[in-house]
Amino acid sequence: MVATRMPLASHKFSLSCALLLAFCMPGVADAEVLARKSISYFDIKGNTADELDTALNERGPLAMGSSSHHPGATKIRFGGNATYSEASGRCYISGVKVTVDTEIILPRWRDRRHANKQLSLIWDALEADIRRHENRHVEIARQHARQMERQILSLPSAGNCDALQEKANAITERETERHDADQARFDRIEAINFPSRIQRLLDYRNRKNSRQ
Repeated sequence: MVATRMPLASHKFSLSCALLLAFCMPGVADAEVLARKSISYFDIKGNTADELDTALNERGPLAMGSSSHHPGATKIRFGGNATYSEASGRCYISGVKVTVDTEIILPRWRDRRHANKQLSLIWDALEADIRRHENRHVEIARQHARQMERQILSLPSAGNCDALQEKANAITERETERHDADQARFDRIEAINFPSRIQRLLDYRNRKNSRQ
């Protein structure tokens, strides 16, 4: 999993409040989490399980802060802004927009048409597990984006908007760190369970094929 951190730092004032501070009263804050996902592929070749394993280790994406290649990866980028309004000498959060852009990077096997049935079965199990794993990274990122949005919306008013912005940015930084920790924890658990998980997938697909 590759993560790029981008804290909420925009400071925007509502136009109506900026012009009519004496008459503008705080209303219900608006919130939006915009999640975008894309998928890209890297090609590998091989006619045996060992060749596929070597190709994944040589051509797979590099994770952030690591020199080793991985069979799949997810790039994550947080962004967004908060809108601030002033009324009666107080500053309020009037809107929050959190964005989370994700790009899943998956392997694509180019030699499948030449492979035997057993190797195809192994690949299908592995590819499905990689895809599930990376999609879970996307869901973890979206969960933290929603949590970030809720926490910023719940901030009480402050004496000035600079102070309120500092609190919003602190929430963003803290939640991004929690996000990174959750992603790392998920990877550790997945790595421990990988052998038994792949074996279960292979057993399931073998039973399914034997019934066809």
